[in-house]
Amino acid sequence: MALPSPDDTTGPLGNPVLAALTGPHRAFADLRGRAARYQPDVTPFAGLPLDPTPEDWADLAAVSGPGGSAVLAGPRREAPVGWETGMDLPGVQMTGDALEVAPDPEAVRLGPADVAEMLDLVARTKPGPFLPRTIQLGTYLGIRRDGALVAMAGERMRVPGGTEISAVCTDPAARGQGLAARLVRAVGAVIRERGELPFLHAAATNTAAIRLYEHLGFTVSRELEFVGYRAPAVSPAG
Repeated sequence: MALPSPDDTTGPLGNPVLAALTGPHRAFADLRGRAARYQPDVTPFAGLPLDPTPEDWADLAAVSGPGGSAVLAGPRREAPVGWETGMDLPGVQMTGDALEVAPDPEAVRLGPADVAEMLDLVARTKPGPFLPRTIQLGTYLGIRRDGALVAMAGERMRVPGGTEISAVCTDPAARGQGLAARLVRAVGAVIRERGELPFLHAAATNTAAIRLYEHLGFTVSRELEFVGYRAPAVSPAG
């Protein structure tokens, strides 16, 4: 499998959500025309072409539902009249060409029985969106101490040739032990075993996380924005 080029704005990493939803994650997609959205209990991300037409926005409104939300990642796209804009978060995309991967003997595979604990850890640490069915997108690994989940990381968007590492978080009481770095390497090992490129996203303001990822072998490949939109309250015709 050819690995996606980080510098190719027309390739899968240039528009990762749409590449995932029309490719490896099609089973999790609500699709209409050139618009796509992850199913609502999986993740809030949606995909549009980089140059969406009014018809594309109408299709996104249809799959989002009246008043439904959608988060776009990539270059900022101006929505038509009737859409509301909420979250607007500058971010970076980083590719792990030089990531040194390694399985971790303490990491355990997390499954459906762990979702409640995972949601609790995410609520306390706020690494980004994680919903009840996000775990179905790929492998999630965790580290437990005295039976309690204290750190986790896993796979989210999967594009042709690459998979995003996401939900990297550590309980405040367990920080400073290198658990996040270990789990990133361990999830990276799962991705590399498939012959794919690990990549991830981070808020541009989260300089501590960016420094950690650079230390692990990730390189900033592009700047992008995470923008939350709310569809018009009245469903478009058609």
